[in-house]
Amino acid sequence: MSERTTIEVDQFLAHPPAKVWRALTDSDLLARWLMPNDFRPVPGHRFTFRTTPRPGQGFDGVVHCEVLELDEPRRLRWAWRGGSLNTVVTWTLVPEGRGTRLFLEHAGFDPEDPVQRRTFTLLDGGWRSHVWRRLEQALADLA
Repeated sequence: MSERTTIEVDQFLAHPPAKVWRALTDSDLLARWLMPNDFRPVPGHRFTFRTTPRPGQGFDGVVHCEVLELDEPRRLRWAWRGGSLNTVVTWTLVPEGRGTRLFLEHAGFDPEDPVQRRTFTLLDGGWRSHVWRRLEQALADLA
């Protein structure tokens, strides 16, 4: 069995791409469904997400990020570094009917690192479950 190094999620959202893009790129909206942050939609901008520290895993609760690509309203990519992680998160939006097909790719996990394997499992479950539910709720709350 090969070790997985990339989390991939494909989800249909019953909202137009412009609305989904706004939820991905507005710092206040992003904080509602992901984490508190100082994000700005500017290539090269360095920002952080803040969450609960996990000292046993060498994680201080700060995810250091940088906007690597911004192609409104189709693609957003940022570096995601925290603890021993040095990964990349990519969001791809594709119009589908009256909604948006949203693809998430979180790539660059080291399958040889036991902490990264555990982190992969935690993030894989989180991206697929509560993060999507919170994103859908944030989108429903938008006018």
